[in-house]
Amino acid sequence: SDTQLGLLSGLAFALFYATLGIPVAWLADRANRRNIICIALSLWSAMTAVCGLAQNFTQLLLARIGVGIGEAGSSPPSHSIIADLYPVNKRAGALAIYSLGVTLGAAAGQILGGNVTYYFDWRTAFFVVGLPGIVLAVVVRFLAVEPPRGMSDAMQTAAQDSPSIAEGFRKMWANRAAVHLVMGVTITSMIGYALTGWTPAYLIRSFGLNTMEVANFVAPVLAVAGVAGAVGSGKLADWLADRYGVHAQSYMIMALKLVALPFLLGFYLFENIYWAVGAYFFAQVLQSCYLGPTFALIQGLAPLKMRAVWAAITLLVINLIGLGLGPTAIGILSDLYVPRFGDESLRYALLTVALMTPWALFHYWRGGVLLKRQAIEKADTE
Repeated sequence: SDTQLGLLSGLAFALFYATLGIPVAWLADRANRRNIICIALSLWSAMTAVCGLAQNFTQLLLARIGVGIGEAGSSPPSHSIIADLYPVNKRAGALAIYSLGVTLGAAAGQILGGNVTYYFDWRTAFFVVGLPGIVLAVVVRFLAVEPPRGMSDAMQTAAQDSPSIAEGFRKMWANRAAVHLVMGVTITSMIGYALTGWTPAYLIRSFGLNTMEVANFVAPVLAVAGVAGAVGSGKLADWLADRYGVHAQSYMIMALKLVALPFLLGFYLFENIYWAVGAYFFAQVLQSCYLGPTFALIQGLAPLKMRAVWAAITLLVINLIGLGLGPTAIGILSDLYVPRFGDESLRYALLTVALMTPWALFHYWRGGVLLKRQAIEKADTE
């Protein structure tokens, strides 16, 4: 059922992916971050391939949990490394490029998975996308660097004591701008994970496409639009930070996602495939703006020795709520809507979740207000 599919891609995966990110972050603030990423990459790549061996729903679910356990070791140390490599006025662009992994990963998964499934079968698709990651882990081990902590922050000292996770939670909760940024990115991610994860099924059910057509027609649109939006918004965010201050980055996200909303709704309301995909393209260009700048803002607010912990806390909330509830909610709504909408139940489930976007916009607006206030207060004290 759609509810089972939602659980498979959402809550069951996210529970382990999100919660294990906290102890990994604690370790990343103390140990070699490159090596943590290498081990995590090996694990999730192997477990992705194991998905292709599943003989029933339970086995597939357990393999997906294994992928989640592995992926938990990626982002917290990665965010910490990037924050050490780039100063605050260049960090949004760098993290925007890092966030392309989400967009390009989704597109590559659909392109490879759709074509391999069409010509071979779904089991082969899992092997094709999983096994190369083990080779990549070796490349990461021998070519990636482990920069000195605090390298890009001349005004801070790297000699601080390593904080506890509880202290990281307390300090983040005490910073109201950080709280609103986390809320904004969480709601945005919930909508994004829900819609993106179910887009191939929506195109197949509502427009009659097959997996190859989704892979070769729609996934490249997702890739081009996502890259353009993420890279362009990252550069725009860095420029806005230089000219107006970092608070302008939060306003930028709010404005771009507001403009994207009508295009996103059009994707679920148009019945012509070309109009729908055209609207989807513009929506993706505009709404792919949030990850890099948001993570950069949070890393800029985080104390030096808490960067990995703050990244993990953010990812914990994003993934428990966003990744955990988003796809699952779509599956439940789709099943509930069947008596009313029949074969179009998924379309209206997706539309329902897309209409939650203004909630996220409020938090980005409020985050910008508080960031500007903090900057003024800091300037006054100096």
